[in-house]
Amino acid sequence: MDAAIAGAVAALRAGDVIAYPTEAVYGLGCDPLNQGAVARLFALKQRPADQGVLLIAADFSQVEKFIGTVPADALARARATWPGPHTWVFPRSAATPDWLAGDHAGIALRVTAHTLAGRLCHAFGGALVSTSANRHGAAPARSAAQVRCAFGAEIACILDGPTGGLELPTPIRDAISGAILRN
Repeated sequence: MDAAIAGAVAALRAGDVIAYPTEAVYGLGCDPLNQGAVARLFALKQRPADQGVLLIAADFSQVEKFIGTVPADALARARATWPGPHTWVFPRSAATPDWLAGDHAGIALRVTAHTLAGRLCHAFGGALVSTSANRHGAAPARSAAQVRCAFGAEIACILDGPTGGLELPTPIRDAISGAILRN
């Protein structure tokens, strides 16, 4: 594990919020099972907690525990797009903390194909919260410099690297119906 990823993992384990590149924009992340860290993330973004967050992972095993009962075809539909820039909303399992989903019945999940984000999830040993690096309503950061400009010392660690080159954030679809929730 390189020093930058080791530093990011240490920050995550300490309950801090970090920033890292994803498929289209920089994301803010934290340990999804640390309620205080998730609350700090919402405070940094100035975003209402009832909106919930999505989780990214390096592989399916890192998000499987967050998924409730689903038809086999729904799971197969999502897994056919992973790893990749596709976010799916699943019914959440009883193991999914309420603070992740906000007012939503489901949980948004993505198995990323972004190399650096995937390495971060592997090194952390689990899924991470992933939400765009911006204050609520502002344009998302697309570089480490833009994250520093927007948040300064409020972010514990910024992993510097290229985004995946997508122009828009990943589409979000309902895993059961296949309906597009965000294009």
